[in-house]
Amino acid sequence: MPPSDRLSALDALFLDIERGSPAHMHVASLMIFEGEPPSYEETLGALEERLHLVPRYRQKLASVPYGLGRPVWVDDPRFNLTFHLRHSALPAPGSDEQLAALAGRLFAAALDRGKPLWEIHLVEGLAPAGDGSPRFAVIAKTHHALVDGISGVDVTSVLFSSTPGAPPVGPPASPWMPRPEPTGAQVLADALLERVVSPAEGLRSLYRLSHAPRKATERVVTRLAAAGAMAWTGLRGAPDTPLNVPIGPHRRFGWVDAPLALAKEVKNELGGTVNDVVLTVVSLALGRFLRRRGFPTDGLVLKSMVPVSVRASERRGALGNRVAAVWAPLPMGIEDPRECFAAVHEAMGDLKASGQAVGAETLTGLADFAPTTIFSQAARLQARQRMFNLVVTNVPGPQRPLYLLGRRMVAIYPVVPLAPRTALGVAIISYAGRLGFGLTADFDALPDLGDLVEDLEGALFDLGRAAEVERHPWPMHERHAITSAHTPRERR
Repeated sequence: MPPSDRLSALDALFLDIERGSPAHMHVASLMIFEGEPPSYEETLGALEERLHLVPRYRQKLASVPYGLGRPVWVDDPRFNLTFHLRHSALPAPGSDEQLAALAGRLFAAALDRGKPLWEIHLVEGLAPAGDGSPRFAVIAKTHHALVDGISGVDVTSVLFSSTPGAPPVGPPASPWMPRPEPTGAQVLADALLERVVSPAEGLRSLYRLSHAPRKATERVVTRLAAAGAMAWTGLRGAPDTPLNVPIGPHRRFGWVDAPLALAKEVKNELGGTVNDVVLTVVSLALGRFLRRRGFPTDGLVLKSMVPVSVRASERRGALGNRVAAVWAPLPMGIEDPRECFAAVHEAMGDLKASGQAVGAETLTGLADFAPTTIFSQAARLQARQRMFNLVVTNVPGPQRPLYLLGRRMVAIYPVVPLAPRTALGVAIISYAGRLGFGLTADFDALPDLGDLVEDLEGALFDLGRAAEVERHPWPMHERHAITSAHTPRERR
């Protein structure tokens, strides 16, 4: 089988973390569309028409016997699109809170390892928008072993169209015919053969190094130094907080929707980046949330794991994971929005200079050479450690509207999976001039997720007010509509 069909060490890590754990490693999104919902049959046809553009979506995992290699992707001879496209309906009145509750239940369910690792839910019954226009939702889940955030955006762009009246996608060169499913003995033989071939690639690399020793040595030293800094930062651990408790199998979900222009105005006025704005908003909101719970925040700095794409531009659209990480500090005790922004901006500048992302990529690359069983144990051990308090991921999405069967997508709210002992994840995506914050939480650890959603709204408003200048004399809430929803608290 082609070597590209074998999971990388990073891809396989997301599978290993799930073993014996309630942490389900799928990325997901909740998308809201305007218009009457299409029929199930129409939606099925639209997906079928475009499925050949993402052939991995017809493949499932095959494990190597005795754990002697990382799993491989193989064609699913029993692939059935109706298994992956589900049909749901909200009960009346179909509020956004009911939609958030449904999303939380769906995000809590693990994907079937015996099938291609994705599913899409068409959701009807959503209440009309404020102006009375009809709406419907689509909820999509894909395992992290298959796709990271950046390439996931590209897959969404492939499955949907960029114009309301897009012409039909051209048919594939030939009808899809699954390759014969390999036996366990064949999968094992291929894995052992790769073990034999890999040292030869290493020797070729050493030969190339010998022809350009100075430049190559400088590059290796730089990357190893960055890897050392990354490893040391991760091993120092993260502070103990109410967000870091053993998680269960159930989830809550909430979202906040804001104009991208608001974040750009803030970063232009205060001097920074949109990512600085996002991290500052999360810092301010979490500080308020923890203080309301009676948790002291003076001097408290949370450690957030911020995934960073290292995917080359020519590889954009390829599946699999090409991400590294940086450990970004979030100051909880700074309540002044401008001061908090300045602290976050300075810290992120220091992280970029330190080369942490390069170090993380180097460490991940080295893992490809580790024996599979050892790396699997290391992945599970790492997942049990409190190396970070939460994940905050900010993904740039398409800035032109996407359409499903002529219906425009008006909002998208992403989902980042929860790690063991990490009860909250925050994912942000920019799409068509909007910022969508998706908050995923353990159901029992954060019954007050709605309070955090309101804190995030307030932090956005306060940071925007703090950055206002005289050229904006009218009230900010009239310029920037911010909306939200969340899984409601259970009745007592």
